Amino acid sequence: MTEDPRLRTAVLVWGVGLLVYLLAVFHRSSLAVAGLLASERFDISASQLATFTMLQLLVYAGMQVPVGLLVDRWGSRSVLAAGLAVMTIGQSVFAFATSYAVALGARAFVGVGDALTFICVMRLVNSWFPRRRIPLFSQLTGTIGQLGSVIAAVPMTWALRDLGWTNAYLTAAAVGPVLMVALLLVLRDSPRARNLRGEPMSLVAVRRSLAASWAEPGTRLGFWMHFSTPFSSNMLGLLWGYPFFVRGEGLSSGEAGALLTVIVAAAMTVGPVLGWFVGAYPWQRSSMVLAVITALAGAWAVVLLWPGEAPFAVLVGLAAVVGIGGPTCMIGFDVGRTSNPPARLASATGLINQGGFIATLVLVVVIGLVLDWRTPTGSDYTADAFRWAMATQFALWALGGSQVWRFRRLARRATSREQLAASLHSPT
Repeated sequence: MTEDPRLRTAVLVWGVGLLVYLLAVFHRSSLAVAGLLASERFDISASQLATFTMLQLLVYAGMQVPVGLLVDRWGSRSVLAAGLAVMTIGQSVFAFATSYAVALGARAFVGVGDALTFICVMRLVNSWFPRRRIPLFSQLTGTIGQLGSVIAAVPMTWALRDLGWTNAYLTAAAVGPVLMVALLLVLRDSPRARNLRGEPMSLVAVRRSLAASWAEPGTRLGFWMHFSTPFSSNMLGLLWGYPFFVRGEGLSSGEAGALLTVIVAAAMTVGPVLGWFVGAYPWQRSSMVLAVITALAGAWAVVLLWPGEAPFAVLVGLAAVVGIGGPTCMIGFDVGRTSNPPARLASATGLINQGGFIATLVLVVVIGLVLDWRTPTGSDYTADAFRWAMATQFALWALGGSQVWRFRRLARRATSREQLAASLHSPT
């Protein structure tokens, strides 16, 4: 695959951007295994703990459209460097934080930096690779990026135990300056220029561009695809997975960490397969998403309806199915790509990328509120409380699945099978 010199350069540039995105996923997920420690360190309740993730996700989701516009205007290289710097500052402050307010501010910085990464890497994929390879490398971006969750789930657990809170988070922050050097030396916005700059846009032009992107049925279909599939894995990986498996299902910390790793391993295994599927069967992209939504709801129903604690094998099955939801959301970006002209690609991607994080934000907060509601004051979270809390996911699947069904009909009216095939397989 890399015998073409241009393709070798494309893989190198994409690889550096991917490492920055992987670090962003790590920073985003690093609180998941520290949830119980954070509760003790800052003396906070479940809903207050959920506020960490809520704020980070709120910042992330709220910035997606502005970030898309920033990338269209200033290029991936500049925006990605800014994101890396902000993440490093936020994680460093979080390492030393001892008060709830300071820690919240630090996580907000992490959310800002995180928000500046993904769209940049997706823009690099579209700028450097032939169109026929874009679905595969888009999936690989999301899939390999999830290794950040693995690093957060296993080595971060060890670091928090053996190094302590401050040293663990400082070590994580120290990776940022190293990647900054690689970014500045290697990364280019396109094969033609190190730094690409778009035309300045007035507020009227911005509103017109965003309205045109959202008017495309494919953009809205991509949004609801992204909304419906990743929130379960995000919720478990970002905050509630470790407490749910330990307090709700009676597992050891090692078993809980292993299940979080299964989620990521499943995502990494299925992602390339989905990339192939999108390229081979573009007309069935929405069918795949609907099938995954059904599988997610079914797997959770089995666990939540199981009398008592579910067997470990059943929980492994749940983790594997949940992991599939992560890369499935990437199909939404491909639908947006084939529905919008190149000039609107980053802003359309930003619109779509809000979906899954809005759903995750709502879910993380609701789970914290339900846990507090169902848990007597001064006691640990119970298995019954977790069953009530996790059952709230079904409302989001009902909403998202119905909207995917609605907008796929509109998108199919707007684009023929032949047009889809041409957009996915034509050369750059």
